[in-house]
Amino acid sequence: MFKSVIAVFLISLLALAQVNADTQAYVTTRTLSFETANQLAIAAAEACRKQGYQVSASVVDRNGNILALVRDPLAGAHTLEVSRQKAYTAATFQTATSEMKNFDALRFAPEVLLVGGGVPIKVGGHFYGAVGISGAPARKITGDVDEECALTGIAAISDALEFAE
Repeated sequence: MFKSVIAVFLISLLALAQVNADTQAYVTTRTLSFETANQLAIAAAEACRKQGYQVSASVVDRNGNILALVRDPLAGAHTLEVSRQKAYTAATFQTATSEMKNFDALRFAPEVLLVGGGVPIKVGGHFYGAVGISGAPARKITGDVDEECALTGIAAISDALEFAE
């Protein structure tokens, strides 16, 4: 009996050692650089400006923390916070806010804003965070202008991210 208990204990110890050997002690993530985050925000805001809209653009990391924030001088003061909340929502759920409009259970979650204009930044199989745009209208037929501008901003940096080491 004692030998079988020792055998079971040793087998369990070996199995635990194998699990620990296969488990990483840390995880790595990617975060946009200062320059890249600002390039994205400016490109997105300029895309809206070309259409005649004054907006704010927020870029956040995967945890929803601000990396870059730009505001057109003629954009409403409210657009700063709205763009940040859109970006926060898209980052923390890793989903475009336009796809979450009917998630009624989240309507009262702190910092969550379920309107179009927040888009996750996913390039080359990596998740970097999100961008949120506020100040342009939603169109019934062609879609959300804020989201279109966010996608233009992501496109402006996607090659740099795909070919980065």
